[in-house]
Amino acid sequence: MLSSILSDTFSITTFLICIIVSLLLGAALAWVHSKFNNSSKGFVMTIALLPAIVQMVILLVNGNLGTGIAVMGAFSLVRFRSIPGNAKEISSIFMAMAIGLATGTGYIAAAILFVLIVGGVTVFYNTTSFGEPKQSIKELKITIPEGIDYMEVFSDLFKEYTSKSELIKVKTSNMGSLFKLQYQITLKNPAKEKVFIDELRCRNGNLEIACGKVTYTSDEL
Repeated sequence: MLSSILSDTFSITTFLICIIVSLLLGAALAWVHSKFNNSSKGFVMTIALLPAIVQMVILLVNGNLGTGIAVMGAFSLVRFRSIPGNAKEISSIFMAMAIGLATGTGYIAAAILFVLIVGGVTVFYNTTSFGEPKQSIKELKITIPEGIDYMEVFSDLFKEYTSKSELIKVKTSNMGSLFKLQYQITLKNPAKEKVFIDELRCRNGNLEIACGKVTYTSDEL
């Protein structure tokens, strides 16, 4: 069942089986990806078509060293320019390439089992709390006048309302008359967030304060 369907004689039937399976598995992978990610239509279409493209390249090479070198040279002439992809998009691309490699070498059953197993695990990870931070970390941005010592002015409030706080970045603004502070905090009691912000407003002269979820740039690869 897990052996390759390819033989020494390449036939149109074998080619059609490989291309149809590649397209079906690519569509299944694209559906799983789009279900849990906000990617563009173009990226989802690429995921759906990539297994068939890789499969075609593998079928054409088929162990021929000269053809393999020619294909490698052709791909080296193409320069891909796009925005950085996040971790989930990169993993979907590698999954699509793995499907194409499996179908291109004739291992149809292995490709189907791969999609069923890895796709099922992907759905499980996305529908559960697997990998999520155990504590709710928030990003706090505070604007203060230049005459305030930002190292000490909020220390008692952070001690009272947060279990953990860290000053990430300090930036000057408005020709140096303002400081913009960026913290990562973990609130002791999320229900007291408004009270905490009101206390901060009394210290910073009612200037701008922003509090929200942390943007994890580490998702990018």
